[in-house]
Amino acid sequence: MKSSIQVSPKDMINAYLLFFVIHSAQIGVGIQGFQRIVYQDARHDAWISVLIAGFATHIVVFFMIKTLELYGSNDLYGIHQDVFGKFFGNLLNATYILYCAMAFFSILRNYIEVIHAWIFPGLSTWFISSTLLLIIIYAFTGGLRVIVGVSFFSIILSIWLLPMLIFPLEFSTAANLLPILETKISSILNGARSMTFTIIGFEILYIIYPYIKEKEKVKKYAHLALLATTFVYLSVMLVSLTYYSEGKLLKTVWATLTLFSFISFPFIERFEFAAVCYWMLIIIPNLCLYLWAAYRGVTRIVKISGNKFVWLYSFIILIGTLVVQSRTQINMINNQFAKVAFYIVFVYPIFLYLVAVVKKKVTTKKEQQE
Repeated sequence: MKSSIQVSPKDMINAYLLFFVIHSAQIGVGIQGFQRIVYQDARHDAWISVLIAGFATHIVVFFMIKTLELYGSNDLYGIHQDVFGKFFGNLLNATYILYCAMAFFSILRNYIEVIHAWIFPGLSTWFISSTLLLIIIYAFTGGLRVIVGVSFFSIILSIWLLPMLIFPLEFSTAANLLPILETKISSILNGARSMTFTIIGFEILYIIYPYIKEKEKVKKYAHLALLATTFVYLSVMLVSLTYYSEGKLLKTVWATLTLFSFISFPFIERFEFAAVCYWMLIIIPNLCLYLWAAYRGVTRIVKISGNKFVWLYSFIILIGTLVVQSRTQINMINNQFAKVAFYIVFVYPIFLYLVAVVKKKVTTKKEQQE
């Protein structure tokens, strides 16, 4: 059994930084308009759907950590090769690499769409895409510690955005949340499933686990990160439900950004413009982490340098952003990706844990007999 991978001491990170990695990976473009999608299913009980989705992430991470602990200091790609063999393991690895690439593309393309819709409708897609990709390439070439540093500062420098939700509360009506649990349980659960695209990102734990120094503290900081993410999404959802009327929320594509549009200061009148620009700092960790996760998987299958990979990868993504132009195409990709992500992120980790436990027991029994 391959119990570990070789990790250079200079690439190791402290366990507390895992909080910033997971939290920053979960907060991205989804928070800009997830309310409408969840509300379509769960109506005014959408906040309950957010809680259920948050609780589900804790369950999944529990199984992720249990699986990783079986292998000491290995990542998902190594576990695949050990559990399913080299051929089928690499097929699963290729699937996960493709998933990371699709997550990267969806985040990037959605942010470009937000820039077009809110600030610069005439700015070329290729210019925005290539500019963001150059920033990501620069961070990636710095190594994992630089990417983790970006995640850390992304959270620290964007904390001030959450208190801005206090301003819309002045015009909110708490009665919009009543009556509680009026919606069918099945609809609430569908609403929780609709949170998939918004709340994913914590699966990066599968890849970054070998690089954490104090592995006994992984559970603590991973679950704290999930708790913080759930609190953020719950806060945004509650403010949105109490602020928007039923018809208004169903027609508002980017509900969070629209909330910011009602905020103004003497020194800045259009606050939502600043928020959209500042959001780049929030999505950069998403993009960096998915890019790094994809690279870790590719190196398990073929030999390729980081520089060659990142430029080839970025070129393919750039072409993709130019091909996908309309809002209809973007929505279709988001919906299809969310369906696939639900099974990869929420269902597969439980299945993998059960298979890994069986494989370990069989292997141990054979070793004892020999």
